[in-house]
Amino acid sequence: MTAGGGNQLISVHPEELKFIFELEKQSFCDLKVINNTEHHVAFKVKTTSPKKYFVRPNTGVVQPWDSCIIRVTLQAQREAPPDMQCKDKFLLQSTIVPPNTDVDDLPPDTFNKDSGKTIEECKLRVVYVPPSSAQGNLEDEGLVSATRSPDANSALQRLKDERDAAVRQTQLLQQDLDMLKRRGQRKGVHGFSLMFAAFVGLIGIMVGLILNLLLSSPPPTVPQND
Repeated sequence: MTAGGGNQLISVHPEELKFIFELEKQSFCDLKVINNTEHHVAFKVKTTSPKKYFVRPNTGVVQPWDSCIIRVTLQAQREAPPDMQCKDKFLLQSTIVPPNTDVDDLPPDTFNKDSGKTIEECKLRVVYVPPSSAQGNLEDEGLVSATRSPDANSALQRLKDERDAAVRQTQLLQQDLDMLKRRGQRKGVHGFSLMFAAFVGLIGIMVGLILNLLLSSPPPTVPQND
């Protein structure tokens, strides 16, 4: 769903934001932004409900033919919308910027249409999915065995969610590290870059250990009655 006849600069996957909606619980959805050109492309994410969502990063620059992950987190909600129909919308703007432009170097009018630059826009709608429906989709896809008890299914899903979260966190940390490396090289702050690289490296090792433990944990089994 795009404005202006379709996007030429970037592709966004998926084309809608799906959140597993539970009261008093956070939920997140990851967007993959792909640069389809040989240019550096800047992007910015806007939403009609900025107090409900946390977007990281909400602004960035994607190198030619590269991609990045945007994590959108739905804050814990006290009330559900009528019939679980969400009217929130997201808008992802993109435009070409000069080579080697850093996100900190973007002018304030980068995404201003009045500046004369070509600004592409991609509209994304929000979908809330009840936990029961999410579990049903897993069963339809053959990812959950019907012979397991609900407790075993819940434990397996929790392990899967924790594993996926660890993988995504590692990807986000790597993006932050790459961005700060470029800043350090551009500004000559080598000491800070090395210190931060060591810090992020330590976090990455810890996340890797947790991920290995999750992956190596055998699935819970339920004794079968004769």
